[in-house]
Amino acid sequence: MITEFLTVAMDSESLYKVKGSKFIGLVFPVSTTEEIRRRLGKVRQDYHDAHHYCYAYVLGAEKLDYRVNDDGEPNHSAGDPILGQVRANNLTNVLVIVVRYFVGAKLGVRGLINAYRAAAAEALNNAMFKTEEITKKVVIYYNYSSTNSIMRLIDDFKLVVIDQTFDSRCKLIAQVKLGNKAAVEAKLNLLKETGYDLYFEK
Repeated sequence: MITEFLTVAMDSESLYKVKGSKFIGLVFPVSTTEEIRRRLGKVRQDYHDAHHYCYAYVLGAEKLDYRVNDDGEPNHSAGDPILGQVRANNLTNVLVIVVRYFVGAKLGVRGLINAYRAAAAEALNNAMFKTEEITKKVVIYYNYSSTNSIMRLIDDFKLVVIDQTFDSRCKLIAQVKLGNKAAVEAKLNLLKETGYDLYFEK
């Protein structure tokens, strides 16, 4: 079971030049395709006079959602080498764009592959990586008299409270680390068995 993944903590960039062409590598943390569309649109505005905007992205803890785009360069000469650098660093939830300004000699397919790989590699080398733990939502309903036990549960398992309602019938919505989810459910079941009136949504 995958309980965590490696991603980038913030934006980063690089500049790679070869034979008159300039390759600007840009790295962004992303989590949705909508974020990716916004980032691409902004980059095209910021570098409106560039010739190519090639990119690759990977989303999700299992890294199954990915895409490459050569943006007019020869097939597999840009997007694939960019993606290769993302995979070499074992990253996900990341978008890497390499903006190209073409002025000078043609590089050929092999030269393009090397240039896009180098720009992406340098931009990722300039990035700060972080490990994110996967979380799941848990919803707990309980009587007010059980509040102290629920508060201890929050502290013991470092639950991140999203919303909490105190009434005669209380409600807690929280994020639990995936690695702790089974233990939290076991603790809640134990509380039920020892007489606490509560209910939780798995």
